[in-house]
Amino acid sequence: MASRKGHFLELDRLYAHLQKAAKELAGFPASQLFNYSELFHFLKFHINNIGDPFQNPSHYRINTLNIERQVIDRFAELFHAPKDDYWGYVTNGGTEGNLFGLYTARELYPDGVVFYSDQTHYSIPKNVKILRMQGTVVKSTVNGEIDYQDLQRSLLTEKKVPIIVANIGTTMKGAVDDVVRIKEILSDLGIKHYYLHCDAAFFGMTLPFLPELEVQPFDFRMDIDSIAISGHKMIGTPIPCGVILTRKSNQNAIGSAVEYIGTKDNTITGSRNGLSPLFLWYELHCAQKVDFHTVIHACIEKAGYAVKKFNEIGIEAWRNKNSIIVIFPKPSEKVFKKWQLAVENDIAHIITLPHVTFGMIDQIVDHVAADLKIKKNGKNGSSYKKKP
Repeated sequence: MASRKGHFLELDRLYAHLQKAAKELAGFPASQLFNYSELFHFLKFHINNIGDPFQNPSHYRINTLNIERQVIDRFAELFHAPKDDYWGYVTNGGTEGNLFGLYTARELYPDGVVFYSDQTHYSIPKNVKILRMQGTVVKSTVNGEIDYQDLQRSLLTEKKVPIIVANIGTTMKGAVDDVVRIKEILSDLGIKHYYLHCDAAFFGMTLPFLPELEVQPFDFRMDIDSIAISGHKMIGTPIPCGVILTRKSNQNAIGSAVEYIGTKDNTITGSRNGLSPLFLWYELHCAQKVDFHTVIHACIEKAGYAVKKFNEIGIEAWRNKNSIIVIFPKPSEKVFKKWQLAVENDIAHIITLPHVTFGMIDQIVDHVAADLKIKKNGKNGSSYKKKP
């Protein structure tokens, strides 16, 4: 009995730790503003979405495949996928979505070369290695966007079919690669065969809700081949998840019928948790909160506020257009660990997600200011680059 009581005390301590950490999360894209209590009764089932959600369901009937199809349909609408030529499924997150996009590209172009910028999410070089593909790293500009001149030079020196990864919101600086310009480069070089994958893990659920004239098109309207979006980052879910969307016509060479499960499987993992589609479906259709246009507008407003607060006290802070990622000089480990800030080299950032309040921003600015003042008076210099 004593041991059982001790285990419950450990759970209580863990809950208190997570509760505190969730209130101090400001640097990673994981929205904490959600409530799925109405779905708790589904936790009594082992929900397993096996195989292709658009094929006949498998012999295993404890699934949410119908819900998953509705989620894919909604994302297809959001990203202007051709009505008769799209396919997708709910993934474990952006990394799996990127893996599937590159896997599809490799099956279509076995000798293709993957081009991605040095600001691309680390999952891309990792997946290139997993798939044993050839990769070429392209330089980036100061604001984090791919260097188009270097991309053009790289394409000129490589005669194999290019597989290009466009960043729709880079990890650290929130830069968006210009898909229109990438397509122009391909056209100017006379490259007719290529594969274009968009990593829109985070910004995939922010940019579509901004005024259309303010956002350069990056989705299927630009004749892309696939796009990966995360579900837990902006929508907010208790389990990491995402969506991969690709052209149905690209799927012919992928997957096979599996007698054991009674359906075709062309996903990465086969068995997939059926709760994530349910969470996404609920948030997209049933959640009692304001629409995403209002949510994103509020996040943009808070990002502008954060830049202003930093700049008012002499700290150089900036953000890219339409971005809710605010970049500033890297503070001490004590500060960035308290607020769970993402850091790289001499920069750090906060992300003004729905759960990040104006009060949190004020506290972070105060802590960074106090910290940088101490560093300024000490011996530690900074090579921080100012706003591009």
